[in-house]
Amino acid sequence: MTGLKWTRKTTRHISQELHKVDISVSHTTVARLLDQLDYRLRVNHKKLAGTKHPQRNEQFEYIAWQRRRCEHHGIPIASVDAKKRELVGNFKNAGALWCLTPELVNDHDFRTDAVGIAILYGVYDLVANCGALSVGTSHDTAYFAVDSLTAWWQVEAGTRYAHTKQLLVLADNGGSNGSRVRAWRYALQHKLADPFGVTITVCHYPPGTSKWNPIEHRLFAEISKNWKGQPLRSYETILNFICTTTTETGLRVAATLRAGDYPTGVKISDAEMKLLSITPHEVCPQWNYTIQPRAAAKCEVQTS
Repeated sequence: MTGLKWTRKTTRHISQELHKVDISVSHTTVARLLDQLDYRLRVNHKKLAGTKHPQRNEQFEYIAWQRRRCEHHGIPIASVDAKKRELVGNFKNAGALWCLTPELVNDHDFRTDAVGIAILYGVYDLVANCGALSVGTSHDTAYFAVDSLTAWWQVEAGTRYAHTKQLLVLADNGGSNGSRVRAWRYALQHKLADPFGVTITVCHYPPGTSKWNPIEHRLFAEISKNWKGQPLRSYETILNFICTTTTETGLRVAATLRAGDYPTGVKISDAEMKLLSITPHEVCPQWNYTIQPRAAAKCEVQTS
């Protein structure tokens, strides 16, 4: 006995190894004994969370309170996030589907063989059970994220919630809409709050808890189900799969191709940040804040 716990070896290999130490046993007997000992071929399970932030529970309770408050007063709630980027071209897409013959795709996923990369940023309306995705061709930046949110407000929310000029945004703690991303706050002020007179309350989920953001399981998961096993050969194909995503609970999704250039590395200075009308909340101020529309900016919009 060496203490080795067999991992990758097949039952035939285990049988052969045992024969070397004069233990005669067939591979079928090895399989039966392993089964009796509750050994299985197992994969890694991603279930161990990282170090919990000491204010994690406090933030979740605060988000729940904000959601109840907004639902009571008819204030729209937008859950936002970026979906995994996709290679556009004749590449394998995970999943299986019923068909007579399999789809033939490239044997390697080389970037040079791709039509492009689809940058996906979504907005999910919790109250109306509607989603809107922007499909970009450049980069996932704060400006791309806010442009997607602004387009949703103009096309859908502005009409659906014409009675209010308030908005609650639920976002992750990292990425283009991270709580520390200056460009995210700057763009929210200049592209949404000021031009449309919208008071925006933003609540970020604690680090390592993005899977609880509603958009993940209510929108992104359904889109992935709709196009599983189907090669995403063109941007038109991606838009079509997004727009045809539905659920029994009535989910509707819209998609727009946003082909503008969104350069990375945009810096917002301390002086520019001081001009923003941002009020941190008393509860977890690093994650919760409200952006008020500035009067001067509203006057400029009215006179232009």
